[in-house]
Order: sequence, then structure tokens, then C-alpha cells
Amino acid sequence: MKRINKAAVLALLAPLAIAVTPASPAAAADCSAYPWMDTRRSPEQRARALLAASTPHQKYRWLVEQPANSPQQTEWADGVVYPAQVPCTPTVVYSDGPDGVRFTPGVTAFPATIATAATFNEPLAYVKGAAQAAEAFGKGKNVLLAPGLASGRTPLSGRTPEYLGEDPLLTGVLAAAGTRGIQSRPVLATLKHYVANEQELDRQTSSSNAGERTLREIYDLPFEIAVERGDPGSVMCSYNQVNHVYACENPRLNQVLKGDIGFDGYVMSDFGSVHSTAPSLVNGLDQELNRPIWFTPARLDAALAAGQITQRQIDDAAFRVVRSYLRGGLFDHPLPATPVADASTPAHKAVARTTAEQGSVLLKNDGLLPLNPRSGDEIAVIGATASRTPTGGISASSVCSLPWRFGSPQTLQCEDLVSPEEGIRARAARDGATVSFDNGSDVAAAAAAAAKADVAVVFAYVRMGEFADLTDLRLQGNGDALVSAVAAANPRTVVVLQTGSAVEMPWLDRVPAVLETWYAGEQMGPAVAALLFGDANPSGKLPLTFPKSLADTPTAGSPEQYPGVPVDGIRQVSYSEGLRVGYRWYDSEGIDPLFAFGHGLSYTTFRYSDLRVVPARGDVRISVRLTNTGRRTGTEVAQAYASLPPSTGEPPKRLVAFSRVTLAPGQSRTVDLTLSRADLRDLHLLQYFDGAWKTARGTYGIQVGGSSKSGLRAAFRL
Repeated sequence: MKRINKAAVLALLAPLAIAVTPASPAAAADCSAYPWMDTRRSPEQRARALLAASTPHQKYRWLVEQPANSPQQTEWADGVVYPAQVPCTPTVVYSDGPDGVRFTPGVTAFPATIATAATFNEPLAYVKGAAQAAEAFGKGKNVLLAPGLASGRTPLSGRTPEYLGEDPLLTGVLAAAGTRGIQSRPVLATLKHYVANEQELDRQTSSSNAGERTLREIYDLPFEIAVERGDPGSVMCSYNQVNHVYACENPRLNQVLKGDIGFDGYVMSDFGSVHSTAPSLVNGLDQELNRPIWFTPARLDAALAAGQITQRQIDDAAFRVVRSYLRGGLFDHPLPATPVADASTPAHKAVARTTAEQGSVLLKNDGLLPLNPRSGDEIAVIGATASRTPTGGISASSVCSLPWRFGSPQTLQCEDLVSPEEGIRARAARDGATVSFDNGSDVAAAAAAAAKADVAVVFAYVRMGEFADLTDLRLQGNGDALVSAVAAANPRTVVVLQTGSAVEMPWLDRVPAVLETWYAGEQMGPAVAALLFGDANPSGKLPLTFPKSLADTPTAGSPEQYPGVPVDGIRQVSYSEGLRVGYRWYDSEGIDPLFAFGHGLSYTTFRYSDLRVVPARGDVRISVRLTNTGRRTGTEVAQAYASLPPSTGEPPKRLVAFSRVTLAPGQSRTVDLTLSRADLRDLHLLQYFDGAWKTARGTYGIQVGGSSKSGLRAAFRL
């Protein structure tokens, strides 16, 4: 992949600067005698000096979140006692945060992570991470449990909206960009959840059973890319078992994550995902999340005395934690003594709106959009999630961010939410048009309201989040009936989807326009209005396949594959689809999806021409001519896919490069999608795993276009 343009990032970051609180002169004088506070030394030297000055039980503190991060607290529940930590160690506060600083007032409600994925925009992912970290630090938090990574094995997975889609490359590079953004502040990022954590149903009592090649190419690879290009401070291991061994005591932590991938930060558990003392520590877990349960002084002492663990293993875990805190600036930039009341800023809100606009995907448009109402025209806005006012407990706030458990409040409070109804009213008024609203609870009344209007905009939703999976891919809240009735009453109907995953659309042939906005955050109103009226030109692309029906998905019809079959209290989940995940499945099986991975329309049109593919000096140089053939300035995401030689047994194609390109009407540009020697090596773009990463000899195909299902083709040999 091409490196991020630093000038572009700096321009975006300029309004996001934060003041980093320095240590007070008194504190600096107090700490000057301690070698671990000597900033002239490397983080490794400082960490070793601190541990050399520590007692055994002071070292133990680093192995559990709360004792590590509250250095002067000595007592915990169940009679657990530690000595106070050595002087001049920081207070550290963790916060959940894939989409924003969660469960915290006075912060920006950014769109869900899946919307960031749909932007295909690395600089924007970086800037969003930086803005989020600025808010976290201002609120007195300096470790974010973000970004979230998964591989989109099933669109039913409850946490799909807080991940980055179904492609390892897209997920990895955007997670890396977000990580770098977060860590541009004195805040650590945490990649989660490692690994093969692909369902919420029985997530703590299930085993993801997959072959090594599948694990490496589909599930490990996003983490490998994010580690290689993002250098995160920590990685969180997942609840599930991997091939019958819990992830937080699985040898993969040492052998793959720390060994082959080369991760040198610290591994933390998820809350309650630790099941042992010695096996967890020996196999690579460095820190138990929350309070001490398995890594208590008593249990560590007993395991050490029994020879189940070694002092070197304890020291190594503590060293990884301390070094990561030092590298991230947590020792040298204390949290503010008094958190700010409101960490959100106009610049952060602009990032939220930009993400909502660029992450929305125009799935269908038969010419109805953009809206161009005349003075006096009426626009009927229909659906509970369009309005600030709840209907049966459902409102725009319900789809601002993810629900925290089903039926519960949101992960982000969305205090400054602007609803779609408000955004559309304000924008329509500029054209002299009026807006009527119907909450959609009475389908017949909604249809009548639509019939009287010049155009109808109906909002439809699916709420999903942590702790439960979806049971189907249908709209919630009687959405399918509502859309069908409105479309029957008014042929000029726009459907705005507010979902966290793919959704079936039995009414698709009866509506001229469909816009997917995901969970669009607090700026959803202005963003949706800008897109509907053409003030912003849609440029989002699908980061996951939308199937025609649930029956077409990789795990459909097989309880062994999903949700798995319980055996002795553990749900055994067979990953027998192997490498055929996401668009790889649909391509392999010859199944036409409803909307393909990478699909997304614009209010202009683009032509691809003059595709050139030339292997040279270790690179594979790919270029294509892109022309804006329409009448509006627009942005296209040019996507390159590669097909490996048949001898590798790989699915038909994989994403290997992408680039966002903005063109004025009639403008052309040669787009560079070159696969550099470093990318080919580090990202395994043209490799397959067979005991090790290998590159096959033979003929490779390249497809370049606007989605995974279209484009120009060329071939080359290696």
C-alpha cells in the first residue's frame, strides 16, 4: 500500500492539537533521581532500571490492570494485597473505545467503526484516532481499547459494526492508521480481540476450530498488518478458544503473535477471559484486565514455588507492560489533574461528519438522487430513527452508536446529536421546500403521508452490538413492511439504511435509491442531508458483502459452522469454509451477492482505461487511467485485486491495493496502485501460507475497478 501523505494528514490534524500536561517542576525534581524517569535513556533501559529497583510483589503489580495503573492503592477485593509501587510511576486509566471514548459524557460520538472502513481512507482513520485520543487524554484516560479487528465470517456477528469489515488488508491497514493516530498522543492503542473472535453467541464458551492456513491468511493477517504498520502498545486476547485452547492461554500468543508476527508490546486479557495462572503466563499473557483474580500474588507465588512458572517469565511480562507505558509517553505526560468537562471540539465534530459522509454508501440510484426540490415541494421524512423524539423507545439516538447490550443505552451518549429530520429540514428550507414527518408506527398513515409528498425519504434500521448476534438479516421495527408501503404509495422513494451489517432488501426493485449510512454518529443529520441533496458526493464503498439472503452466506445451513455444536459445555465451531470468507466465498461458489464488496455509487461516473501491470525490481507496478465522465466532482476508490496461480489453491481473488482519487468533471489521472517490495513482503499481498509464507511461480491475474465484481484485467508472471 502507498504510504499516507504526511502533508495531508498534518493539514487535517492542525485543528486537533491538544496541550499535553507536563510534570510539574516539583514532581520533576522529586523524580529526577530515579533512573526510570531519565528521558535520555531508551524505554528499554528505563524499564529495566525500574524492575531492578522493584520487589517481587511490586513486579507482580504490572501483571494486572488495576494494581499496575493505581500505583499507590494496596488492597483489592478478596483480601488481595500488594506493596505500594516504586515512586514516580503513572496513574493509567483504560477506556473502551472502538468508536469513541465510551460511557463518558462530553465527548464526540463518532460514527461506528464500520463506517470508517467504508471510507477506504487511511488519513481519515488516522485523524479520527488522533481526535479520539485527544478526547480520551482530556477526560483522564490514556489507554484506549481500540481499534477492533475481526474478519467478517458471518454478518450475524453482533459486533460487526465496531470492526472494519471482511477483508484482511483493508482491516489491517485502517487499524494500523487508527493506531498511529491514537498513539500520536500520549495514549496507547489496543488491537482487539486476538483471534478468530467471530461471534457473540457463547463467545466465552466456544471454540473456533480452524486450520493453520485459514488462521494465518484470514484471521491472523489483519493483526499482523496492524502490528507491522501501526506498532500498537497492546493487543487484547479474546474470550473464545482457538482449536480447543482458550485464546488467553493459547501458545499462539508466543508462537505467532509475539514470535512470527513480531509484536513486542504487551498482551492484555479481555474482562473475565483468563482461566488459569501458569498456562496463561507461560503462553504469553502479560496483563489480566480489571482486578486481580488469576494473577494475584498468592497464585503467582504458588505457581513459582511449584515450578509451573519462572521468574524470567514474570519479569518478561512486567517488562513488556512497563516498556509499552514508557514508549507511549505515559510516564512522561501525566494525566490532567482535573479532566475537562467537554473534550469535544468543532474540529472533532468535523471529523465525525466527514467520516459519516465518506463512509455512507450509495447502493442504488436510478436518478432520484441528489434531491433538487423546487420551492413549495414537500419532502416526507418517515421512520422513527429519523427523529430526535422516541417512538416506542426508538429514535435517531438509537442508531447514533452501538447499543450496549440489546435494548440498552448506547456505547456513546450522543449528547450533541443532530437528527436526520433536523438536518433535512434545515437543508430543504434553503430550497424553499417543506418537510413533513411521520414516525412510521402506523404503516398505513406513513403511506398516506408519502403519497401526498413530492418525494419520500424512509429511514430503516437494524440495532446490533456486543453480547448477542443477530438471528436474521431483516430490518427491525417492521421496516420491510414500512418501506414496501411507502414505495407503493410514492414511486419517488429514497431508503436510508441505518444498520451495522448487511441487510436483506426484498423491496429493492421497488425503490429508485438506497443509501447505507451505518450508525452515523452525532453528526448524522447534517451528513445525511448533505448526501441526499448533493452537497456531498457519496464516495463510500462496502467493506463487507451484502448477500441476497442469509441462505447465501458461508455458514448458512450448517449448525457445525454457525453457531457451532455444544460438546461438554463448549460450543465447537467448525471453520470448514476455510479461506472462503466474505467476497472470497461468493466468488468461489459463483453466488451473485445483492451488493458486492467494494461496491458504492457516486453522483458522477468514472471510466477505467489503460491498465498496466509490470513486475520490476521486486515491485509489481500497477497503474490505471481513471476519468470522471460525469458532470460533478467526485471521489472514486480504485481497487486492485490479484488472482494467484491455481497451484496455490487460493480463492479467485483478493484485495491487494486501493486508492481514493478525487476528480473534477472531465478530469483524468493515472492512478498508481503499485505493490512495493516492502508491501509484498510485509503484507503478504501475493503469498499463501503453507507452513511458512510462500510465493508461487506462475501466472498472476490483476483486476482493477470500482468494486470486487468489476474492472479491467491483466496478467503477469513471477
